[in-house]
Amino acid sequence: MVSLVRLAPGEGEDGVTTRPPGLGVPGGDDLAELLEPVLRTFTARRPGEETASIVRAAEMAAAAHEGQFRQSGEPYITHPMAVAGIVTDLGLDAPTVAAALLHDAVEDTQVDLEGIDRALGPVVASVVDGVTKLDRLQFDSKEEQQAATIRKMLVAMASDWRVLLIKLADRLHNMKTLSALPTPKQKRIAEETMEIYAPLAYRLGMQRLSGELEDLAFPYLYPTEYKWIINSLKYHYDERVKYLSRVKPMVEKALDEADIKPLLIDFRAKRYSSLYKKLLKYDMDISKIYGLVAFRIIVDTVEECYATLGIIHKLWPPLPGRIKDYIAMPKPNGYRSLHT
Repeated sequence: MVSLVRLAPGEGEDGVTTRPPGLGVPGGDDLAELLEPVLRTFTARRPGEETASIVRAAEMAAAAHEGQFRQSGEPYITHPMAVAGIVTDLGLDAPTVAAALLHDAVEDTQVDLEGIDRALGPVVASVVDGVTKLDRLQFDSKEEQQAATIRKMLVAMASDWRVLLIKLADRLHNMKTLSALPTPKQKRIAEETMEIYAPLAYRLGMQRLSGELEDLAFPYLYPTEYKWIINSLKYHYDERVKYLSRVKPMVEKALDEADIKPLLIDFRAKRYSSLYKKLLKYDMDISKIYGLVAFRIIVDTVEECYATLGIIHKLWPPLPGRIKDYIAMPKPNGYRSLHT
């Protein structure tokens, strides 16, 4: 059975604590400074759209969370601001950003849905209501805590897809600040993130967010293995991403000179959690892992695909035995590509 319960401040994953009103509450210039990155990103992602509702929601959230602090000691308003920043970076609209700013207000403050409706309209109130209901989900038995069951429950309860995106953004920021919580809570939340929220993000097509959630949970679930991987890698994740960023313009220039117009060029560095899963298949022998970085070029024709491979091999000589031709021999699912 699923029960809906009201968590008292301090019991939730955010670790809300209260202090006398007026302490640590951003307002005026402080609030404007906190909100500025959110508004800047929103304007860049959605030029020409109104931002007044976002400002109203920020003011309402700051007043509602007055006197509340996170376990880290930061004013609580920094959390909804961070969630709004993640949602904004995803390119979502003003009502969603406003709802992100108020996503904890009904649960943890005196603000109610009627007040949000009056101030910001029924759409924002509805999305906040959806997030609040998800936050109240508790599972009574171990059987009901199966990850697949919970994922289905989350999707079924979220009548608006924006509710799920705010919940994922909320989880992402909580994972970034997880170190402030007691060890038992850290492990519980990390397990939940790895088993429920990361796969949910992946199934919603948000691979980058899914990978980030897994990487944030990994050190809490496998601390020894995490330290071993960090110490074993010559180049860490951020360095590999920077390397790929330098490679991309070189590839673009070489293809342009050959009059090849790619449909897409993108790249990724293998994340620590994904690397660990692969290492398990190779007896933890890191020398057998070739995919620490991956670069993908999509072109229009088979001829261009082979020509592109030749251009890449002029820039970087191939490793013997590491070229795979899935065009001549497609995978059973129809996948056709050249790997080097």
